[in-house]
Amino acid sequence: MSVFPISLTNPIEHNAPLPEQADAVIIGGGIIGIASAYYLAQKGLKPVVLEKGRVAGEQSSRNWGWIRQMGRDLDELPIVMESTQLWKEMAKDLDTDIGLTQCGLTYFAQNQTQTEGYEDWLSKAREIGVDSVMLSAKEVDAKFPGMTRQYTGALHTPSDMRAEPWVTVPAIARAAVKMGAVIVENCAARVLETSGGKASGVVTEKGTIQTSEVIVAGGSWSTVFLRNEGTNIPQLSVRATVVATNALPDVHQGGANGSDFAFRRRQDGGYTLAASGFHETFVGPDSFRHFMTYLPQLINQPFSRNYLPMSPKGYPDGWGTRRRWKGSDVSPFENMRMLDPKPNMRKVEEIRSTFQGLFPALGPVEVSTAWAGMIDAMPDIVPVVDRAPVQGLSICTGMCGHGFGIGPAFGRIMADMVTGDDIGHDLSRFRLSRFSDGSKLVMGPDL
Repeated sequence: MSVFPISLTNPIEHNAPLPEQADAVIIGGGIIGIASAYYLAQKGLKPVVLEKGRVAGEQSSRNWGWIRQMGRDLDELPIVMESTQLWKEMAKDLDTDIGLTQCGLTYFAQNQTQTEGYEDWLSKAREIGVDSVMLSAKEVDAKFPGMTRQYTGALHTPSDMRAEPWVTVPAIARAAVKMGAVIVENCAARVLETSGGKASGVVTEKGTIQTSEVIVAGGSWSTVFLRNEGTNIPQLSVRATVVATNALPDVHQGGANGSDFAFRRRQDGGYTLAASGFHETFVGPDSFRHFMTYLPQLINQPFSRNYLPMSPKGYPDGWGTRRRWKGSDVSPFENMRMLDPKPNMRKVEEIRSTFQGLFPALGPVEVSTAWAGMIDAMPDIVPVVDRAPVQGLSICTGMCGHGFGIGPAFGRIMADMVTGDDIGHDLSRFRLSRFSDGSKLVMGPDL
């Protein structure tokens, strides 16, 4: 079985000297941080991205590669609809074919209750302008010939797309650098510097960089950095296992999601497979700290029903992971350059077997590689995109597994947020204060 394409054995691609100052410092070199740098550089500014390991080394390269409008939270939907357009524009600016394909994505309905849930979402989403449609059982059979399972129908979105994550984010990073952004890999941000209650710089393991604007886009690590700065977010991380097959005949050019599986065609002729809805939570201190905040989700729409008794050493919610440190200290980010969880191998075989049984005409399905990623999860299944209590500090985290597809739009939004330009969307749903202002959390859709 081959290794994952991005690891710490990859040579450092971005090794620029740390500048003395920047128009904005972005903490995290995943899709959100890199897209933010891209759009800030497009404005003619000089952003600096600090990445503790490698660009896209964690969840931004380990996701399914879906660019999905279908089934999204209604307040996210206008943003991801914008993102589908930005993807097309951005792809023209890249030095690599990222496999961007408008292929359509499909959610199968296995019973009438699920069909009614999809229809309810569609009745509201259609007013926003999405092109999703309901398919009948006969139309599902026609779109997926040879599939052994029968479904009552499906929710299908023709304009949804796919791309290759571990190719895409590094390509956007190179485009951002070409426009003037600076990216420094193997350089962890340690602490925020402030002056008069305002952000004034970031202390890194390689020195201090002066700036009045800081964006925290660290995925699973965001809550660790922010807690040390006095800002608490009830974000947890869950493990998701993914499988890549060998090259196989074409049974469907798009992607689909059933009750226990998901798949999508890849550019190399294989398929990316996953167990739909299967996530594993490593129990750590934050799991207990935020238990009551997550209780409605656990009761009604559990993001993870699978609990592992001990968060591994060095993980964001590890029992021994430091919660407090100074700028002169080695930070938790230097102790864990890349979060590289092992896949659940029992689930890998189950995923492979399910897909092979679903499309027997494929013949033997072989696993070329399998991996896992840690998804930054939130109690209401929508992110935090907001200004922090510290002036000049902005947060974009908690993407709940949706970050890749929506990444360009949130990158554009963050660029406009820090420059004071028109954001173009109502972000009140994603405000940080929803966890402390006494308002009732509104759950995202369980589709």
